[in-house]
Amino acid sequence: MKKLFAFLTITGLLTFGISNVIVAQEDLDENISATEQVNSTTQDSTLAADPIEETTDTEEVIPEETSFHQVLKEKFIEGGAGFMGIVLLCLIFGLALAIERIIYLNLATTNTKKFLDSVEETLKSGGVNKAKELCRDTRGPIAAIFFQGFDRYNEGIDNVEKSIVSYGSVQMGRLESGLSWISLFIALAPMLGFMGTVIGMISAFDAIEAAGDISPTIVAGGIKVALLTTVFGLIVAIILQLFYNTIVAKVDKLVNDMEDATISFIDIIVDYKKSN
Repeated sequence: MKKLFAFLTITGLLTFGISNVIVAQEDLDENISATEQVNSTTQDSTLAADPIEETTDTEEVIPEETSFHQVLKEKFIEGGAGFMGIVLLCLIFGLALAIERIIYLNLATTNTKKFLDSVEETLKSGGVNKAKELCRDTRGPIAAIFFQGFDRYNEGIDNVEKSIVSYGSVQMGRLESGLSWISLFIALAPMLGFMGTVIGMISAFDAIEAAGDISPTIVAGGIKVALLTTVFGLIVAIILQLFYNTIVAKVDKLVNDMEDATISFIDIIVDYKKSN
């Protein structure tokens, strides 16, 4: 339930942020157009009131710079709201899952060496019950595995080892939870882009057939619009792939730490049994 709530929260934030950027850009465009209308009206009235003076100096025309958000919005609209919107949803859901996994893995990361020293010291000074309390009060998969091992302490070393191996598999599954959905969005985004491209090419050929002539304008315009969905789908897949590889590397590091920690944990249990 907590994971679902976190996923919905991150998805809402991403969607709200993108919608705010689009609305703000539209408001900026409206303000710019209104300002240009006022300036043109003022200039016309000034020209009507004052006589026209001839000037010999040539004024350089400075082209207006288009912002990145403006270009992105224009290309998004040109590509068609249908497929471009679906690809955008893949980006939003994929990023929400990736951010939730990164937060979860960061919270699950602990200083393994320091925790092992604390467990060994607590076990020697306070016994098994104190060590169990320490593991219960510490977050992370390693502490949870140690807690299961201490819980089976009275059943023998073999049962302790089987318990931590079995529960280690459970913790590994929790760490890898959601990765299959991220990989699905990575594969789905370019596929949807290719589908939009194919449909756009069909529409372009329909326009050529209706015109009865192969016009360079019709061909170039149709192909450009059709390829925009592919470009956007590939960009989404690249972004999600970077997050996916980061998460996989983090999971592998945590799994290696878990395996090393369980070996050290068995040694600590064996030494404690020998001393008692």
